[in-house]
Amino acid sequence: MLLVRFPLRVSNCEARRGGNRPPHSMSSSASAPVVPFLRNGEFIIPTVDAHQPVFNPSTGETIALTPLMTPAQVDSVVEAAARAFESWGKSSFTKRVGVMFKFKELMEANFLELARLVTRENGKTLEEAKGDVRRGIECVEFACAIPHLAQGEHLPQLADMIDGTTSREPLGVCAGIVPFNFPCMVPLWMFPLAIACGNTFVLKPSEKVPLTAIRMAELLKEAGLPDGVFNLVQGARDVVDTLCTHPKIAAVSFVGSSAVARHVYALGSSHGKRVQAAGGAKNVLLVMPDAEMDSTLRAIIGSSFGCAGQRCMAGSVLMAVGDKADDVRDRVVGAMDALKLDDTSVNPEAGMGPVIDGHSQSRIVDLIGGGLQTGAKLVRDGRQHGQPRGFFVGPTLFDHVDPGAKIFRDELFGPVLTMLRPKNLDEAIKTMGTLSYGNGATIFTSDGGSARQFVREMPAGMLGINVGVPAAPAIYAFSGWNGSFYGDLHVMGVEGVQFYTRQKMVLSRWDNTYRRTMGW
Repeated sequence: MLLVRFPLRVSNCEARRGGNRPPHSMSSSASAPVVPFLRNGEFIIPTVDAHQPVFNPSTGETIALTPLMTPAQVDSVVEAAARAFESWGKSSFTKRVGVMFKFKELMEANFLELARLVTRENGKTLEEAKGDVRRGIECVEFACAIPHLAQGEHLPQLADMIDGTTSREPLGVCAGIVPFNFPCMVPLWMFPLAIACGNTFVLKPSEKVPLTAIRMAELLKEAGLPDGVFNLVQGARDVVDTLCTHPKIAAVSFVGSSAVARHVYALGSSHGKRVQAAGGAKNVLLVMPDAEMDSTLRAIIGSSFGCAGQRCMAGSVLMAVGDKADDVRDRVVGAMDALKLDDTSVNPEAGMGPVIDGHSQSRIVDLIGGGLQTGAKLVRDGRQHGQPRGFFVGPTLFDHVDPGAKIFRDELFGPVLTMLRPKNLDEAIKTMGTLSYGNGATIFTSDGGSARQFVREMPAGMLGINVGVPAAPAIYAFSGWNGSFYGDLHVMGVEGVQFYTRQKMVLSRWDNTYRRTMGW
């Protein structure tokens, strides 16, 4: 069993300043270690009034305690990042890329350890955790191309005897606020690119999964990143609000629910910051009668129940078009029955893991009960899962769902699939268009005409044709639409480079023949 790993050298100086206060406020978790924050290269255990438990979701065991830092403590971290920017912002691209290449090498060398750590604190299966780490490493690889990605432009003789040049310059201190569902990948959407662009960074991992971020911070330090360029803060909403309002933070990147995304966007923007805030989703899997069912079935199961349905690209709505809906439903139920739920922290062969904590488990169980009250047919009830401990909810399927029902319209963020039966593609697209979100949707078909109509008419930013999870790889922006994104420039890809830099334009003239013309 993987033990919780903490930095070898942790300072208790903050605790010493706090006098004789206890190390944490949860006596029931007295044996669990407190998670440090990182400031200017030093891991520090803060003195705080409260902590939040970090669970092994498979067992319910408390494995660590996240301190809920104060605004003053967060301010000290931002100040350290601002001081580090004075030199890092002037560093060469060669130096920045050298650190990123070394960091990528260290991520590869510690690949399995990182995956097991993700499984331990998040509950993913080992294979899903490996995917989390692999997609994150791809983002580091993308950041290694920053000398090309951040190139400016030069146009000689833009006007008579005048040359024009543009360059992309770093912003300063950037902050990242990330969710629990991808402890490795989502932070790596942000900080490698931001740092490669010449910024310094303050990351707030989810208070539910802080351990993977700590390990990546260690690897960054080992890669040669100067102290203060990357920093960690721990906490919940108070920390989020402090980052969104701090005068020395230039940009905020956020991934989480749409409600919090709207809050972060509004608060950060009103304080003069660039904000990219990716929110929730309601993604549709549309099965046409001509779909090849074996591969389609595998894609549906992976999309809907991978990561226990806890991802913003999970397929949570199944639309079976035409007269084969019963066959689609029966095949899906058979595959759901074959999924083996188990403790992912000890069984690498588990087919599906738990949800993140008891609150999520109770919320999803209540949603299933609420779905029954709408008249939908509960074909498979995940409330009966057979796991004696941990935060499990089994794969669940509702059929004959009303498009006006809460279980259709709201993000459920769990292993619950709702099924509708539109008569044709036009009706399916119209129904999908009533949703407030716009992350992703997939069509399964063998017909190019149907696929083309779907691509042209579906109002979502990431579409798949016979692809269960059409999530953007690192070279493309994660381009959610509508209520799934707040901001102008998305995370990752070229848009990510543009978000973490600002353009400088220079006009130059090197002769003495200037004459004023047309008022200029």
